[in-house]
Amino acid sequence: MALMVQKFGGTSVGSLDLIRKVADRVIRRKREGNDMVVVLSAMAGETDRLLGLARQMTPMPDPREVDVLISTGEQVSVALFCLACQAHGVEARSLLGFQAKVVTDDLYGKAQIIDIDTSRILDQLNRGRIVAVAGFQGLDMRGNITTLGRGGSDTTAVALAAALKAQVCEIFTDVSGVFTTDPNVHHKARKLERISYEEMLEMASLGAKVMETRSVEFAMKYGVPIHVRHSQSEEPGTMIVEEDETMEAKIVSGVAYSKNEARITVTKVPDQPGMAAKIFTPISAAGIVIDMIIQNTSAGGPGQTDVTFTVPRTDFEKAMTLLRGIAEEIGAEKVLGDEGIAKVSIVGVGMRSHAGVATKMFAALAKEGINIRMISTSEIKISCVISEKYTELAVRALHDAFELDKN
Repeated sequence: MALMVQKFGGTSVGSLDLIRKVADRVIRRKREGNDMVVVLSAMAGETDRLLGLARQMTPMPDPREVDVLISTGEQVSVALFCLACQAHGVEARSLLGFQAKVVTDDLYGKAQIIDIDTSRILDQLNRGRIVAVAGFQGLDMRGNITTLGRGGSDTTAVALAAALKAQVCEIFTDVSGVFTTDPNVHHKARKLERISYEEMLEMASLGAKVMETRSVEFAMKYGVPIHVRHSQSEEPGTMIVEEDETMEAKIVSGVAYSKNEARITVTKVPDQPGMAAKIFTPISAAGIVIDMIIQNTSAGGPGQTDVTFTVPRTDFEKAMTLLRGIAEEIGAEKVLGDEGIAKVSIVGVGMRSHAGVATKMFAALAKEGINIRMISTSEIKISCVISEKYTELAVRALHDAFELDKN
């Protein structure tokens, strides 16, 4: 008997019929002798609908009350799922985040999981029941409902799998696995049988929408195997596992891209110790993630530098507002912003042992007349900031240059 955690996203539970199909699928695994914990998202579109209601009440809704509101979407899903199971004569019990004792910090809308007390879940499993846990939500130390942010149900599922020491965490979605790139952008995209945690972590952070970064981080930290699968198919998907030697045989595993990018430059920053900290500390305190950073000598000459970096486009206006005040405080000249950019990246653990990868990437982009504005690298990743209008062309060019359509 195995203990399995399965997660179904919003499109998988978008209607009563789809919820019934999810229940049928889970019941089959239960009848094979497995203990089943199921994590569900809100029905497709429900979270956006609830957020819309909040904004109709006030343009700047209180984050605590927003979390109380949007957490109701998952409550509906788990209750309907359990009713569907019971209609088949199978016992199932729903648990909301606070009932499953998913303890988080108090950063509303982007809460981090601190601990999970699995005793109540294990008690229900010992009674022979399927346990349905509301994804995306938890409870802070003061008893307030919190939500985990985008991809929070994936994070809930992987964290539960780690806490319960489950044999596998299956993530069911509307794609059949992890591909070498977005199949909607390039018809030559190929489904991967396996990918390492590190590669998936890079691809998730770079814009691949199959998995969110935090859920992969949990899996890597606790060694939880993840199986990404299509909710309407029985075919195997992609296993996200620890790296092995065979994975290095392929130099590049995938091409990722993100259009949720914006570039900010603070010009003529005094070239003095502590300036970078004064720029980035308030940005970090506001919960804004900074990615690429470049510092170079300003056109103003010695003693001044220009600091350029990227932030998520969704945080662009907030970052610009903060930085205008910071620039005045530190004596910088001005703050420039550009939302018309995108980031394209190649990822692969094989980069560690192969030379010439960057040269090949730059040549492929140059061949298509695509100008590179910023470059960032790690052991297994190279990212370039380009004009947003060339995103799809860049993805196809890189995919073909590294022959990712071939096994």
